[in-house]
Amino acid sequence: MINVEVVFALPTTATSLQVSMPVGSTAEEAVIKSGILEKCPEIDASKLTLGVWNRTCKLTQVLEQGDRIEIYRPLIADPKDARRKRAEKAKDEGRANKITGGRPIDKAK
Repeated sequence: MINVEVVFALPTTATSLQVSMPVGSTAEEAVIKSGILEKCPEIDASKLTLGVWNRTCKLTQVLEQGDRIEIYRPLIADPKDARRKRAEKAKDEGRANKITGGRPIDKAK
């Protein structure tokens, strides 16, 4: 048997459960056996995205002693889209060059 931890975090709270699994168990089996799906109804079991020690993994990844299985929430904003919007706002406000997107040249110096 191996001992692993299953974790799910929200902005205000985190749930961490310890579970003992047979050697050769997968990440998905640990999530199911831990009971975290019942304890945290926010988790969509049909769209699980998991990681082990901050590295995404497949549901079928075989676990090792002491692994920490993390259940990731879906992104609420596309990072590329958010960056693009910030850049456009900086151009509109004059904080960035309208052509290159770089910092405007201060001609007062």
